[in-house]
Amino acid sequence: MNYWLVKSEPFKYSWQQFEKDGQTFWDGVRNYAARNNLKSMKKGDLVLWYHSNEGLEIVGIAKVVKEFYQDPTTEENAWVVVDLKPHKKLKKPVNLATIKADKRLQQMDLVRLGRLSVQTVKPEELAIILTLAETKI
Repeated sequence: MNYWLVKSEPFKYSWQQFEKDGQTFWDGVRNYAARNNLKSMKKGDLVLWYHSNEGLEIVGIAKVVKEFYQDPTTEENAWVVVDLKPHKKLKKPVNLATIKADKRLQQMDLVRLGRLSVQTVKPEELAIILTLAETKI
């Protein structure tokens, strides 16, 4: 199993709306590195849900329920989506300041590649995030 992080602006699509919808396809990615990460996602992988611009915190965990396919919002073949389903809301959101202050997370993509919208998460990084969130998978 692999682990990922996706960024969503809460005023566009919040964790609360995601939970209400019960499932969504992750669209709008127009960066090749982020697209390649979408293509690498496998069914069952866990995905940290990060509220960007507003909140600046990891708020939940989603699960990949369908692997990549053509992005239905564009006719350009270069872009893909995956389907995500809510798995668990974090007991305690983990904000960016906390992540940046934790020396164990200094190599996390969220710290190093701040603008990338779909990122990898190492197993040890996930474990630290879950501890900070007081949440178990």
